[in-house]
Amino acid sequence: MGAAARAERAAALYVWLAGLFPSSEPGAALVAVGGLGRGEFAPYSDLDLVLVTAEGSAVDPASIWYPIWDAKFKLDHSARTVDEALEVVDSDVKAFMGLLDARLLAGDAVLAKKLHDAVVTRWRRTARTALPALRELTEQRWERHGELAFLLEGDLKEARGGLRDVSVLRALGYTGLTNGTRPAVHAALNFLLDVRDALHLTRGRRGDRLMAQDRAEVAHLVELPDGDALLRRITDSARTVAHACDDAWRAVNRWLTASGGSGTRRPLARDVIEQDGEAVLARTAVSARPDPALALRVAAAAARAGRPIARPTLEWLASYAPPPEQPWSAGARYALFALLGAGAGLVPIWEACDRYGLVTGWLPEWARIRSAPQHNPVHRFTIDRHLVETAAAAATYAREVSRPDLLVLCGLLHDIGKGLPGDHSVVGAPIAASVARRVGLPEADVEIVTRVVRQHLLLPDTATRRDLDDPVTVDAVAEAVRDTTTLELLYALARADAAATGPAAWSAWKGRLVADLARRVSAALSGQAPEPPTAAPPKPEGPLPAVRVTEERVTVTAEDRRGLLAAVAGTLALHRLDVMTADTSTVDRLAYVSCAVQPRFGGGTDLEALAADLRRAVLGELPVAHKLARRGGPPSGGAAPRLMWHPATDAAVLELRATDSSGLLFRVASALEEAGADVRAARISTLGADVVDAFYLEGEWDDPARRNAIEKAVLASLPGREGT
Repeated sequence: MGAAARAERAAALYVWLAGLFPSSEPGAALVAVGGLGRGEFAPYSDLDLVLVTAEGSAVDPASIWYPIWDAKFKLDHSARTVDEALEVVDSDVKAFMGLLDARLLAGDAVLAKKLHDAVVTRWRRTARTALPALRELTEQRWERHGELAFLLEGDLKEARGGLRDVSVLRALGYTGLTNGTRPAVHAALNFLLDVRDALHLTRGRRGDRLMAQDRAEVAHLVELPDGDALLRRITDSARTVAHACDDAWRAVNRWLTASGGSGTRRPLARDVIEQDGEAVLARTAVSARPDPALALRVAAAAARAGRPIARPTLEWLASYAPPPEQPWSAGARYALFALLGAGAGLVPIWEACDRYGLVTGWLPEWARIRSAPQHNPVHRFTIDRHLVETAAAAATYAREVSRPDLLVLCGLLHDIGKGLPGDHSVVGAPIAASVARRVGLPEADVEIVTRVVRQHLLLPDTATRRDLDDPVTVDAVAEAVRDTTTLELLYALARADAAATGPAAWSAWKGRLVADLARRVSAALSGQAPEPPTAAPPKPEGPLPAVRVTEERVTVTAEDRRGLLAAVAGTLALHRLDVMTADTSTVDRLAYVSCAVQPRFGGGTDLEALAADLRRAVLGELPVAHKLARRGGPPSGGAAPRLMWHPATDAAVLELRATDSSGLLFRVASALEEAGADVRAARISTLGADVVDAFYLEGEWDDPARRNAIEKAVLASLPGREGT
């Protein structure tokens, strides 16, 4: 493993390939291109070779290619004259880039040098047309493969920040416009190459996408403790490459759009000016004793103006600008809030500052979460990037709250406890308090920040898992929130957090519930009388049960009876539909069940057949349990399930947290029915691979023996726990 192993492997290949070349033939040269030309040959990579010939050369290409095929190598080959090669590169940017890395293996060295010199010269002469074409191809590749830094199973070569981008940086370097392969990029490249080598050895074949099942073995081969450590290093390396790409393409764009002169200059803020589209330090700011708030002020000015910070400015700040003294001055604190409140402009600036080590000078806690992965597929980003994205999203709600400064700070810190043992909201609260004190906030504000971080999941969790018409629900939230300022912050943070998490974290249904809860709690904190219960849906005309189905939602209204929820859930499972959310309620002996659904394996759903089966199941005419039993039970797996009890008016809430599986809701609802529990209402929510299901069980549930019997019945119904 490592660079030495790659060099040894490449050297052996070079010797073997050179031996295949008929040395007595003049006017021909065998050259390696692409990764083989760069000496980056992985254990199962393809061989990329070009046979360069002069007019009249008698070398037979087949005499070289057939021994390679006989040796079971996959070969990408061509035989061309110098002029023919130049004709190809004029219409093929990828071929252009490959020939920039051409390495002579055997034959006519003068001819090989002629080809390389001609390609480099052509690359520089045609840069004004070739570089936009390369940029378009690069962006198309990024769109197809995503960003390696934030993918749990990313393509090490093609994703943004991967190996292909280092090749692009090298190609841009040939133009003389930028130097994209600085030491940090070289280090990132070597690590990504190590990972690809380890992936080839693990699989015993070619491949660039690191899958979850390969992580542990690959981590061992690159001498890292586990898969998470591997993902962190990949993320950090990919971010380094991606940042270098951004910087290089800005240099290219400046050259392409240059109209002569030294570029425009305009002031952005104190000590910060814009020059050629970038934020740079004013000359007066460069001193022997820089202001400790200078880096923050530069970052804030750049973020608010939507301009990147010039690389020389970042390098100077990283080398000479000290972090703020503790507690921070008012100027440093103001600059931090200005930076966090910049909205979308915050994200690239924070990333750039983090690449140069500035962020850990402001927040030493950042080192622990930097590039830390989140395995729940609901999350699009690593922990640290999610926090920055949340702060940026929170800024859009600044006009809705009385303390926008605390809102963006809480956005940045709300998940700071992730990665530590225990509930991240609880363990993160004192960390957030420490940061708030360090930046110089008064104790009253520190208390609010602490409370918001500790309770940042309170509104969405309660809204989707509890009956909002139950006074116990609203009273419990009001007691935890304490005041309207905190409530405002929690409501805005809940929406910002969801926006930064990903599209699966929020829906119109969830938004309505959270808004409803926030309104009710606000009224309670203001001393207003509780709202009347939500009006029941109108009784449908015609006979019951009434069934309405669409591709995304199923609604059933029927006479209330025990087992209704199980009948509906079982029918959905028979039709291979996953229940994403479900609400049940009972009013005046009418039961309402509404489920958001999606096909487990994709494809469409026969809505007419589904509606017919739902009616039969509700009427007891469809043997749901028998049909599901014939299909076989769902697979077991995941973390151990957890059951919790919570108070409610004239009922108790049984909350189940478990790994999701097909038919889970049916199995649990059936177990409750068979154990004699009457489910008055239910709130079902699915997030990624996990479910949180809350069942309102009517009656008194203070008896431990009765609770224990229900718990045993529910646990026994779960996959892999039958008979326990």
